[in-house]
Parts: sequence; C-alpha cells; structure tokens
Amino acid sequence: MIDPRDLAVATAGLTKRFGEQVAVDGIDLAVPYGAVYGFLGPNGSGKTTTIRLLLGLAGATAGEIAVLGEPMPDRGREVLPRVGALVEGPAFYPYLSGAANLARFDAANPASDPATRRTRVVESLDRVGLTAAARKKTKAYSLGMKQRLGIAVALLRPRELLVLDEPTNGLDPQGTREIRALVRSLAAHGSTVLMSSHLLAEVEQICTHVGVMSRGRLVEQGTLEEFRGRAEAQFVVRSPDPAEAVRVLVGLGLATETTGDVVAGSVDGRPLPPAEDVVAALVAAGVRVRGFAVERPSLEDRFVALTGEGFEVPR
Repeated sequence: MIDPRDLAVATAGLTKRFGEQVAVDGIDLAVPYGAVYGFLGPNGSGKTTTIRLLLGLAGATAGEIAVLGEPMPDRGREVLPRVGALVEGPAFYPYLSGAANLARFDAANPASDPATRRTRVVESLDRVGLTAAARKKTKAYSLGMKQRLGIAVALLRPRELLVLDEPTNGLDPQGTREIRALVRSLAAHGSTVLMSSHLLAEVEQICTHVGVMSRGRLVEQGTLEEFRGRAEAQFVVRSPDPAEAVRVLVGLGLATETTGDVVAGSVDGRPLPPAEDVVAALVAAGVRVRGFAVERPSLEDRFVALTGEGFEVPR
C-alpha cells in the first residue's frame, strides 16, 4: 500500500495497457507537497496517459494511485475539487469573452455560489494576467493567452495541486515566459505543481523536482540538484605540459583523455577528488596550468543518456 503522507501525488506499479501496447509500465511516481515537479519525456513517452490516470480520466490496468493523500479514483469526488488541471490544451467558446467563458465554467460547478461568481472570475483573470483582455472574445486570444485562460479555469477555486500538461506547448518566447512566471507564482502561493514538458529550458528554470519518462517507464526521479549530480563530472586542465598533467591526474586515480593542450580527467562511478587538491597536485608537480574547470554534462546530455532521445528547443 502507498504511504502518501509526504506526497501530493504517489503511485505504485501504475500500469496502463491498450491491447498489446503498454503505455505506462509499472511506474512509482513521488511528487512531494510544495514541489514544482517537472514530468519529462519525449512526446509519446506516456506523460499524458499518466496524467489522465492520476485525474481519473482513464482507468489503470494495474497499480495504485494516491492524490493529496487519498486513493484514486475511489475518492475522486472528494479529491478533484482540490485539484486544478490543464490537460491537452484548453477549449473555449470563441465568440464569448474570456470573462464570459470563465463564468460558464464556474456555473458548471454545482458547488459554486452564484452570488460570488463575478469575484472569482475577476480574481482568476487577475492571477493569470488577463484582466486587460477580460472583455475580448477568445477567438482573438493568442495561444499563450488561451493557455493562461485555461489555467484561470483551474484557479476559479483554491487548489492544492495544479496539474499542467505541456503548458508551454506551441508558445512563442513571450508566451513561454508568461506561463513560466505564472507557474512560479502558483508555487509561491503554496500550490504543488505537476507540469509535464519536453522542453528542458522550462524545467531548468522553474522546477524543483524532476521525473523522466521513456517508453512508458519512469527511468529516474528526484530533486533537480540530484538529477544534475548524477551526471558524471570531469576535470578539464589546459596546460602546455599535457604529458605531465596526465601523469598527475592518473596518480590521483583519474582516467584521462588528451586533445592538444587540454587534458580531461574523470572517474567511473565515484566522486571526483576535491578540485583544490587536484590543482595543488598539478602545481606541486611543476605543471603550468593555463586553465582549470570542473565540467558536468548538461541536463540534455543526461536526458539523452537516460532515454536515447533529445529535447526539443523552444523557438
């Protein structure tokens, strides 16, 4: 059984099959309360299917789900009012204004008080930065404005958890910045955010935790710093004495590669020695050091190593 006391979202052995195809393959998701969790993976890796399972929009083939400490989908009626979601893009009445669309969504909720509807609509539009466009018809909204309006729908009521499926998909740089700032604001106000993405830049800038999906499997998860730390680092020494630098680094237990006057030293599966000790050893051996750096593979390199695929870059 899942022990979800410290987790806003938890799964155990979560599996979804479509006939012979396994879309989600026994994943154990762990999203801490207060996190901005970047749910990463190439398109088709199982992210959206997993989100649909979490929200009760599809039934699992096997496994357990707990959302905000409650089993899903059994407790969905109690849990889902505490969850806001934007899944597979928002849809609105094009000839109604943003405010009118929000009012319709609010009216569809039987728990909403009509007497305070206007206040909720105004506050939601303000939180996503659409006050100035409140009376504009949504057919005239940009894609970024529609994404923000979709999040405004999720914010018509206080939400402990926000689930956003590819919220920056298809946006221009300005729209991407707007969504990024909004997610930061939501987290600052105490919401847990689970955000799927295949854009590495977004994850690096706003997420505290990451989980990486590949071909239906969760291949790694943890804090962003842990994810960075698992990438193998190396020392890079630039010197007119590369042979002597190699001798020193090998003496310290490092494997080396030399390209001209640049020597790279790394270890396999062990922490690097302290950088200051390496520099001291080089200087003590009379090696002339023109440059010294600790280099770590980029997050994209780490992602490619885990999945065999690259991230798309926002245009």
